[in-house]
Amino acid sequence: MIRRLSLSDHEACFRLLKTRPAENLFIIGDIEAFGYDQSFQKLWGEFNSQGELIAVLLKYEQNYIPFASGPFHAEKFAEIMCSDPEFSMMSGLKEMTAMIEPFLTRKQQRKRETYYAKCTRIGFGITAAADTSNVKQAVPDDADAILRFLKTIPEFNDGMGTVESKRRNLGRGTSRTFYIEDEGEIVSTASTAAENSLSAMIVAVATSASHKRKGLASQCLVKLVRELLDEGKQLCLFYDNPEAGSIYKRIGFEDIGFWMMYTYEKEEGK
Repeated sequence: MIRRLSLSDHEACFRLLKTRPAENLFIIGDIEAFGYDQSFQKLWGEFNSQGELIAVLLKYEQNYIPFASGPFHAEKFAEIMCSDPEFSMMSGLKEMTAMIEPFLTRKQQRKRETYYAKCTRIGFGITAAADTSNVKQAVPDDADAILRFLKTIPEFNDGMGTVESKRRNLGRGTSRTFYIEDEGEIVSTASTAAENSLSAMIVAVATSASHKRKGLASQCLVKLVRELLDEGKQLCLFYDNPEAGSIYKRIGFEDIGFWMMYTYEKEEGK
């Protein structure tokens, strides 16, 4: 049986999602922030014959994210998505999106696959070996300097948000940034995004071209990872660069699969 979820389903929903908190970072964070019944956010659940919740489908604006503990009714999830005129995106773990994809009748525009890795403990030897004494934690007033630095990095010069949103997220704890300066200028960073009570996404790990291969990004990342693990959170990140992946793995990240991002044509006139 598949039906809409409400606040009364919260305990069962989180019992399922907490089995893989890093993998469910976005679903957990959106539920904690916005609940079960907003105009822009809704959730559906599939229950087995014993009444146990076995799969969840989150809608956030035009994007849908599925999660299941095992086999689920992918065709019914696809029907929910395609009946929504706002639907134009799907994202999630490959083993789940791959089951839904064949049943989606909208024309697919783009499909992107990235490695998905998580960290539940810091890598062997890192804690003792890494010197993080020159790493600073950002406060909201550092938002402008952080974004100015990231705009100098080719892979981050677009889509990092506004100064206002960065300042707001640093202030309310859904994001944090650690950085290193040289002569008063930021030269390396590591940040989180979408932090929730159980997990956090690592983003914007960057070093200026003139300071590369000095281990600065690793120092920022180690300081960030230590702090989050000490809080009992699981960490996750996307990457598609094998060289970057090797750095993350030395720190303690392990590949857990692939994260997929799809875009689809909206219904005509919508």
